[in-house]
Amino acid sequence: MKIEVLGTGCPKCRKTEEMIRTIVEELGVDAEVVHIYKLDQIADRGVMMTPAVIMDGELKLEGRMPTEAQIRKWLGR
Repeated sequence: MKIEVLGTGCPKCRKTEEMIRTIVEELGVDAEVVHIYKLDQIADRGVMMTPAVIMDGELKLEGRMPTEAQIRKWLGR
């Protein structure tokens, strides 16, 4: 599974990445978590508001932080 966190490095973007990494590790999910910082790469994915989360190519959230429950649901746990 590939999880992309999109954001320029704002506090909410960093917190989103931190939450996802923590839950992935806690659940033992085999996932690659990457943070996309560059605006052109963010726009190429069709995202206009950050933070945003893309999992295996599917946009899960845009313009706000996810809750822990949302992340767990996305991970199927």
